Amino acid sequence: MILSKSVANKTASLLLQIKAIKLNLQTPFTWASGWNSPIYCDNRLTLSYPEIRTYIKEQLAEIVKRKFPECDCIAGVATAGIAHGALLADALDLPFIYVRSAPKSHGLTNMIEGKVISGQKIIVVEDLISTGGSSLNVVNALRAVDCEVLGLLALFTYGFDVAENNFLNAECPFYTLTDYDVLIRKAVDHGFAEKSDIESLSAWRMKPDEWSKGL
Repeated sequence: MILSKSVANKTASLLLQIKAIKLNLQTPFTWASGWNSPIYCDNRLTLSYPEIRTYIKEQLAEIVKRKFPECDCIAGVATAGIAHGALLADALDLPFIYVRSAPKSHGLTNMIEGKVISGQKIIVVEDLISTGGSSLNVVNALRAVDCEVLGLLALFTYGFDVAENNFLNAECPFYTLTDYDVLIRKAVDHGFAEKSDIESLSAWRMKPDEWSKGL
């Protein structure tokens, strides 16, 4: 869910401007799932631009203040959510932890890094949401150690129905700074895509697996 249209528009414009998000209908990108995709998202690039990472930090902090004022800890999803989570925790003067996709195979075999206290009210930070699977794996790991996960924040979501359903079933609300629909509109505004591309870009989001088969 997006809280602010102006923030969604500005965030999408910034991601396109620094090429953190690339669109290419002619030569689609291949995801690990095997899907062919006209979009590639690398929000880690935002960390190289101080003004942009500060803007993102401030907007994430605003969501926490408005929607989750009782939050007392921030958890980053390893690895892409760690930096944004740490910046957010610093802005809010809150403890920070991060969570791996699986326990380490050596040492203390930790899955959660940092001090975890039973009953903590936690916000999870991710860089983007596709199906929501990796994000909810972290949510479940925190719940398993008796933490209360209030919700999840991310910079961007593709807006897949499967993600919406997964978060709904997990009873975990989530908010993003921008989303796919806003992004493709801003891409046309800024000359990164043509108006004639919108139909195909929209079709991919609705049925990415079938769109891939049609290439």
